[in-house]
Amino acid sequence: MAEQQLDCALDLMRRLPPQHSEENLASLVTLLPDLTEDLLNSIDQPLKVQTCAKSGKEFLLCEYNRDSNSYRSPWSNEFSPPLPEGTYPSSKLRKLEISANEAFDTYRELYFEGGVSSVYFWDLDDDAFAGVVLIKKVGDGTRRMKGAWDSIHVFETLTKGRNAHYKLTSTVMLYMVTNKPELGHMNLSGSMTRQAEQDFVVEEPSMHVANIGRMVEEMETKMRHLLKDVYFGKTKDTVNDLRSIESLAKTRKQKELQREIASKLQERQQ
Repeated sequence: MAEQQLDCALDLMRRLPPQHSEENLASLVTLLPDLTEDLLNSIDQPLKVQTCAKSGKEFLLCEYNRDSNSYRSPWSNEFSPPLPEGTYPSSKLRKLEISANEAFDTYRELYFEGGVSSVYFWDLDDDAFAGVVLIKKVGDGTRRMKGAWDSIHVFETLTKGRNAHYKLTSTVMLYMVTNKPELGHMNLSGSMTRQAEQDFVVEEPSMHVANIGRMVEEMETKMRHLLKDVYFGKTKDTVNDLRSIESLAKTRKQKELQREIASKLQERQQ
C-alpha cells in the first residue's frame, strides 16, 4: 500500500509546476506523514541560492551539501551556520571539487550567460566517489516574462586501473510565465529526468573533471533539444490548432468548396 501511495505521489509531482514543488511537497507530507523521508529523498525541488560569507560568492543549496541544518559552500568548504562536526570530502577529493567548480563556473558563464553553479563531491567506498553538478538561471522578468532553469546532475564514478565508469542521472526543471495584453497569461513548465552511463580513460585524477564535464554538456544539450520539441513544439502545435490565422468567412468558403468537389467526384464514380 505504501509503495503504491509513493508511486502515485511521485506521478502527481511530475505533472505539477516545478516552481510550486515546495508547497506541493509540503502538502503531500501532510497527507502522507509515514512517507516523509521517501518523498524528501525522491522529489527534486528548485535550487536555492545563498552567499558564502568568506568568499562573497553565491552557491546553490541542495540535499547533497546539507548536514543537519547547515549548508557547505564549495568555495570556502565551510558550513553556514557553522557546524564543527560536519561531513567534508577527503583532501584529495576536495582538490578535484575545487577544479570542478572552477570549470563549471566557466561553462555556466559561456552557455547560460549568468546564473549560479555549484559542484559537490563526496567519498564512497574503495576507489569510488560521487558528486552533483548544479546550475540555476533565473530570468530577469523583462518584457513581462519570468522563468527559471534548474539542472541537477548526480553522478557516481568507479575507477579500475586506468579506466573509470560513470553513471549520470540528470534532472531539468523549467518554467516560463508570460503576462502580455496581446497574449494573456501563459504558464509553461515541467521537468525531465534522463540517465546515461559511459566509460573513459583516466590517466590522472584531474581527467575526472573533464570526463564529467563532457557527459554533463552532452546531456544538457540533449535535454534542451527534447524540451524544445516536447514543450515548445507541442505548445506551438496546440496554439496553431486553436488559433485561426485566416478569417472565418474564408475558412467556411474553403470548406464548402471542398464538400462540393467531393460531391461531384462521388457522382462521377456512380
